[in-house]
Amino acid sequence: MSEDAVNEISPGIYRTPDECFRDLPEYDFSPYYIDCNGYRMHYVEAGNSEAEPVLMLHGEPTWAYLYRKMILPIADAGFRVLVPDLIGFGRSDKPADIPTHTYAFHVENITRFAVSLDLRNITLVCQDWGSLIGLRVAAENESRFARIVVGNGGLPTGDHGRTEAFMRWRTAVEKMQEQGYMPVGKIVSRDPANPEAPPKFGEDVMAAYEAPFPNGKYMAGPLAMPMLVPIDADSPATEANRAAWEVFKQWQKPLLTAFSDGDPITAGGEKVFQKLVPGARDQQHVTIKGAYHFLQEDKGLEFAAAVIKFMQDNPLP
Repeated sequence: MSEDAVNEISPGIYRTPDECFRDLPEYDFSPYYIDCNGYRMHYVEAGNSEAEPVLMLHGEPTWAYLYRKMILPIADAGFRVLVPDLIGFGRSDKPADIPTHTYAFHVENITRFAVSLDLRNITLVCQDWGSLIGLRVAAENESRFARIVVGNGGLPTGDHGRTEAFMRWRTAVEKMQEQGYMPVGKIVSRDPANPEAPPKFGEDVMAAYEAPFPNGKYMAGPLAMPMLVPIDADSPATEANRAAWEVFKQWQKPLLTAFSDGDPITAGGEKVFQKLVPGARDQQHVTIKGAYHFLQEDKGLEFAAAVIKFMQDNPLP
């Protein structure tokens, strides 16, 4: 699609045409939608609608496609799987103004999603920005959540050091913002510790990750979010994230870490949860071997198996 060919449904809001999502490899899920503060939010749903909900949140620059290998195994294990696209990603509407995409904006939208569907006894599965958003939602709506699985994610406050790999990524995104474009497929396909290595998958899967973004006009969400991660004590989200951590320091509900062994961006982050969250103690935490930052893509079946076992080992009271 050319730079001029855009589907602007209202001033400054784009909606990716449906034809962009046809015949994606390994992805055959019907779209569902809710209204979210005036935006159309897309989600995938699978499994028994009366069963315990598993809310799986993607990060940046991915979308629900990232979880395609995990959705049916978890649904087949007897759970209700819900995978929303963040506003600005996937099949959800895309505000074109980068300042629209604040941390609070995305927390509010996922909160609205959970409340609109009246989700309770949620098991949260989160990675990358899915954890920054999802953990805030869980801390601020504790009664709706029963369990948490964190994979390659965190809840930064800016009070502690950040990885060199993340700061390199942030610098790279500053340049992408100037250019108004992000090579989404290439980013997801590479080993972050060795970006010159060959892609981990073929061009068809790369194209599927790029499907929501026909051109740069649709990319405000991915371009905005790396710059929103709190990196110092004066970051806008620092106080709210500190407050969330006070909740998690008292969190007795089960929490599992399932980090990969090949992600320099979040390496060591699992130790923070294991040390500070009471509900993480005595859990059988998992290290998923042979996976990089996007472990759902690299080892989705292994990640799904860890989620299922964790839920079965920690039944609802």
